[in-house]
Amino acid sequence: QVQLVESGGGLAQVGGSLRVSCAASGVSLSNSAIGWFRQAPGKEREFVAHVHWSGTTGYGDSVKGRYTISKDNAENTASLQMDRLKPEDTAVYYCAARDHPYGSRSIADWQYWGKGTLVTVSS
Repeated sequence: QVQLVESGGGLAQVGGSLRVSCAASGVSLSNSAIGWFRQAPGKEREFVAHVHWSGTTGYGDSVKGRYTISKDNAENTASLQMDRLKPEDTAVYYCAARDHPYGSRSIADWQYWGKGTLVTVSS
C-alpha cells in the first residue's frame, strides 16, 4: 500500500521561502517518479514539479527558477524548496507518485496522492 505524507506547509511572507517534504512508503523513489501539484482556492489542481527516477527534474512555468524539487532515495523522501514566494503561490500542495520511472505534467498519470499541506503567502 502506497502512502505519501506531506509536511512543512505554513505561512510565509512575499519574497520569503518555505520547504515542504513528502515521506513515501510502499513505493521506491529509486525506481519511480515523484511530483508536486498544487490547488489554489477556486482553481484546478496544477502541475508544479517532478523528478524522474534518475534525478532529472521538470517544473511548471509559474515556478521555474524559484522552486527546486529534490529527493533522497535512501530516506525515500522528496522535498520542494520554494523561494521568492508570491501571493499567487498560496495553495494546498500535494505530493504524488506513480508506478513509472518518469514523471508527467498530467494529473491523470499519477496513481498515488498525499492529503496535501497548506502554503499561505501573505503580503
